[in-house]
Amino acid sequence: MQLVKIIRKKGIIHCETGLRIGGSKDSIEIGGLDNPIIRHPITDLPYIPGSSFKGKLRSLLESVYGRKNAFDEAPKKGEPCGCGKCYVCRVFGPHKNTKHELGPTRLIVRDARLTAESEAELKEAQLTKGIFFSEIKTENTINRDKGMAINPRPYERVPEGTAFELEMMIKIYDVDNESEILHFIKEGLELMEHDYLGSSGSRGYGKVRIETVEQQEVFLKNSIKE
Repeated sequence: MQLVKIIRKKGIIHCETGLRIGGSKDSIEIGGLDNPIIRHPITDLPYIPGSSFKGKLRSLLESVYGRKNAFDEAPKKGEPCGCGKCYVCRVFGPHKNTKHELGPTRLIVRDARLTAESEAELKEAQLTKGIFFSEIKTENTINRDKGMAINPRPYERVPEGTAFELEMMIKIYDVDNESEILHFIKEGLELMEHDYLGSSGSRGYGKVRIETVEQQEVFLKNSIKE
């Protein structure tokens, strides 16, 4: 198996509703937020981890094409597909299957940073409105007997209209069908637009639109002089 091509696919992830990918609290503060979003540890800017995007992409494609383990049995406890035979395993890697013959994972997803425009808009909002690159949305449980809102829970989310830079690297080997792999990834992106990214999608969070900006070959085996 030989690597013959690497394709870089760039795009923009547009948040059409508030997006929430949870982070962890570094400290405990009185009156502090219990449900923060993930942020860069140095800049404090929100971002979308490549693992979150890739994991959601894989999950959606598995919901269409099914999941099996290495022994052609249903996977346990909701685990990813590990059959080592399907396109999900070829592109994303077979889960817990060390005896497959598919070769390396075909898809790399980079962490998605804010676009320059969104970063500037959020910094301006911080100066004029005092928001810290995010919004705080409070949710409640409804008491069914009294019809009253109880147990308020504040959640932090990236506000609607924010955009992130998407970058994916797709490796093509001599045993692969390039057009099939590209179509498979495109299908996953279309599924995500009809589903959601991050958490709480059934409550309106995480609707995204994915705009392809550029797709180019960044490595071609035949271009290297031996």
